[in-house]
Amino acid sequence: MVNKDQVKGVAKQATGSVKEAVGKATGSKKTEAKGKAEKAAGKVQKGFGDAKEKVKKAL
Repeated sequence: MVNKDQVKGVAKQATGSVKEAVGKATGSKKTEAKGKAEKAAGKVQKGFGDAKEKVKKAL
């Protein structure tokens, strides 16, 4: 089963990857940094969702 945090986390990672790629392609360090930050935030959110799912299964 997948929860909202997992889905939102994966979506943030994808958006961050796109922003990072656009930043690299255009030479915009600011856009690239924003993409990396969003990607990292997505990983954290997905990890939180994964942990919630493990707790839910354990109960």
